[in-house]
Amino acid sequence: MTALAWVEPAARLPLRWGSYRGRVNAGLVLIAGGLVHLQAARTEDLIPLIVGSTAHVIGWLIMPATAWRRLVPLLPSTLVVWLLLTGPQSVWTLTVPFIFWLIVRHRPARSYLALGPVLLNGVAAVGLFGEYDGMLLSLALSTVVLVGSAWWAWALARPPRGIRPPASP
Repeated sequence: MTALAWVEPAARLPLRWGSYRGRVNAGLVLIAGGLVHLQAARTEDLIPLIVGSTAHVIGWLIMPATAWRRLVPLLPSTLVVWLLLTGPQSVWTLTVPFIFWLIVRHRPARSYLALGPVLLNGVAAVGLFGEYDGMLLSLALSTVVLVGSAWWAWALARPPRGIRPPASP
């Protein structure tokens, strides 16, 4: 068993195509890129709604995980991305895709402590960026919080010190 498989349970899954790291990176880029692209929609230009939603869904589908873990986020996460079009008061809904990120990444229950900063960010966004013109800055701050929380969830998922992975046969 490799060190990566010890820390990342999804790395143990047999893949039909691509590499584990390549699929994680591509999936993450499409999930986040779809969210950002969708935010560019205007009443005169609705193409970003289609392109962003499609990229977001494809990102979830290519993540290396068991099938149900990839399928469950599709509708709720896409709805959240659309809800973000209402402005910074909806930033708290980013907790939904974050929960699905933890599910897709096979994180243990203790990793869900990392939801705290994501929720606090949503509350702060309402106070700091009340109107839609603050959405870009709100999303930038949210990105920093989400990335930090994802790394914290990863650290929480690691086995306690002193426990080593089993020796390879």
